[in-house]
Amino acid sequence: MAWNEPGGSGNKDPWSGKSGGDQQGPPDLDEVVRKLQESLGGLFGGKKRPSGQEPDDQGGGPGGGRGGGFPSLPGGGLTGKTLAILGGILLAVWLLSGIYIIQPAERGVVLRFGAYAYMTEPGPHWRIPYPIEDVVKVNVDEISSFTHKAAMLTQDENIVELELTVQSRIQDAADYLFQDQSPEKTLRDATETEVRKTIGASKLDFILTEGRGAIAVSIKDRVQNLMNQYKTGLEVTSVNMQPAKPPEQVKDAFDDAIKAREDKERLENKAEAYANEIVPQARGEAARMEADAKAYRDRVIASAEGESARFLSVLGEYAKAPEVTRERLYLETMEKVLGETNKVLLDVQEGANSLLYLPLDQLMAKKPAAEQGRAPTPTPAAPANDLGQAPKKDSRDTTRERRER
Repeated sequence: MAWNEPGGSGNKDPWSGKSGGDQQGPPDLDEVVRKLQESLGGLFGGKKRPSGQEPDDQGGGPGGGRGGGFPSLPGGGLTGKTLAILGGILLAVWLLSGIYIIQPAERGVVLRFGAYAYMTEPGPHWRIPYPIEDVVKVNVDEISSFTHKAAMLTQDENIVELELTVQSRIQDAADYLFQDQSPEKTLRDATETEVRKTIGASKLDFILTEGRGAIAVSIKDRVQNLMNQYKTGLEVTSVNMQPAKPPEQVKDAFDDAIKAREDKERLENKAEAYANEIVPQARGEAARMEADAKAYRDRVIASAEGESARFLSVLGEYAKAPEVTRERLYLETMEKVLGETNKVLLDVQEGANSLLYLPLDQLMAKKPAAEQGRAPTPTPAAPANDLGQAPKKDSRDTTRERRER
């Protein structure tokens, strides 16, 4: 049964809390708006309208009156002081929004109406808030890298496969943002250009052996020069070049060539080591022989000078006493000559029949001992005859001595 059907029992009002006689209608919308306006007016300094006084209708919906539209704020509105406070608060908030902090690894690029104005270092800074100025933070310590791999033609018309890794970072944030549209693509293109140019000017043996480090340094310098010319704001930190490889089709032949080259270098190093060992010895031997020759020369010169000095002194003595000097020289010469021979000479007078027993073997054995300063054992003499003369030698002994002479 509907709530507004005729009849006492079915007359129920959905806006009332009870059914029956005590009915209450829905809340008046105008009353709610009026109370809200009074509350806002009291908040912003307006005069509070006495209760029960209806606000004036100012336009609104058709027919005017209470239900014609939302009435305006109460009389008086916002005061100038309140507006100034609100404006000051809004201005302070707007100015405080221009404070920003740049981290140690960052650089701040300030844009004024979208154009580059200046760049800020790490730390707290202030800019004119948006929309006048804006700041773009750029990380300048971050290292980015990429790998380039390609097959290239060398100067001696050989094909080699090369792989290298290029690392870079942002050096100038302003140039990085505004001077080049795509700095990373420019870096890749510059790397490929310089790699092909460098490999094309180098021979295969140099690339495969000792030239890897020099080629990497040359590529790094050339790429950095291009980056500076294009003003990309990037800095090439390193270029790491992997060992170059020949194409797979000819890899075996290249391996054989490399092995032969290594054997050649090994033999050359071995020969060089042998030369380094022999040459100092030969030089030392030559120096020693030269020193011995100089010593011999000095000795011979000194001996000759001594002999000449002795001869001159003897000559002076000979001029003073020729006979005495001649006899002395004769005796010294004979002593020297006979002292170095193993012959034994006997001075026997003619007509004497003397026989001497000379133990020559003992004399010859004891002669070195006498030369060393030890007195030799005296030789027993043969018995003399009745006249006190030595016995004469036998004719056979005389003949034997002559033969020995």
